[in-house]
Amino acid sequence: MENYGSESSKGKKRRREEESAAESSDFDQILSLEKSLTFSDTMVALRIMRAQFPQIDKSLKREKVLRIFKLNTGQDDHAIMFSEDYSSQIERVKKRSQEKKLGNLEVFEWFKTHVIDFKLEPSIEHHELWTLLSLGGKVKDEHISLLINAGLLTRQLIDPNMYWFTIPNIGSILKGISQGRKEVLSLLNRRRYKEMMLASLEKKHLRLSSLDMRFHLRDLIGSGHLKIVQTPTGLVVQVSKD
Repeated sequence: MENYGSESSKGKKRRREEESAAESSDFDQILSLEKSLTFSDTMVALRIMRAQFPQIDKSLKREKVLRIFKLNTGQDDHAIMFSEDYSSQIERVKKRSQEKKLGNLEVFEWFKTHVIDFKLEPSIEHHELWTLLSLGGKVKDEHISLLINAGLLTRQLIDPNMYWFTIPNIGSILKGISQGRKEVLSLLNRRRYKEMMLASLEKKHLRLSSLDMRFHLRDLIGSGHLKIVQTPTGLVVQVSKD
């Protein structure tokens, strides 16, 4: 039994060393990507987080680390937010509602405890929302109205019985995303070959968006509107033809 235990221990140690080496290799590849695409710090961070959970079938969303929100800036536009940050947003809007001396404030705690922790998808049906909130207490229409007015829910235009989960006070950010996209694409489309050196483009200041140029480059490359090309003189950003 002692020999078996010793061999088993050595085997486990060897596997841990092999896994550590594999993770180190993955991390080196990630850093290489970061070096070649200097604007990709967010993408690198998400890849690192994904690499840390290689044997877990559930995603970071299922583990309640991240939440995904549907945005109204485009058909396929979504935002990713850490769940703890979203929870903090709920507390902020609750505090603002208290300062305004609004009623039915108990709904914020019901929403955070019974809805957010259970419903991980970007949307929720009215009956399901009502049922989950009822786990906290007797629900009234005023409770749901308060969540909508606080910026935590919005009705879907196609189906009024469905709600999108929303991020409070995100309006100015969404406006910046839309206007910044147009400004960057317009800037490149005015150039002869619809391209520009990445290093030069990163230094440009946008007039219509308070967001960083690197944010918009990540956004437009991720959506397929722009692409990166390696040239002898460096990385070039091009408008995608298709």
